[in-house]
Amino acid sequence: MIVTSFLMFAVGLIGVLAKRNTIILFLCVELMLNSANLLFVTFAWQWGNQIGLLWVFFVLIVAAAEAAVGLAIIINLFRARQVVDVDQFNLLRG
Repeated sequence: MIVTSFLMFAVGLIGVLAKRNTIILFLCVELMLNSANLLFVTFAWQWGNQIGLLWVFFVLIVAAAEAAVGLAIIINLFRARQVVDVDQFNLLRG
């Protein structure tokens, strides 16, 4: 399970670094968070400690908030610009 978690995280990291589509970027971040959850559950099961499951709960809360806020931002940017390419979004550049 640990190797599976590392592979999932690596796929997510490659997707974040290589892709320019905001939806794919968003999904890769979610994949990375889920791989961290899998690692927490695996270690909680191996060591017989329930603290890992508490961390999973907190990561799920962060993932849900990220999904809600991130998707709202993506939808608003798409409505304004009609593109989903990360390079086209320069509104927050100083």
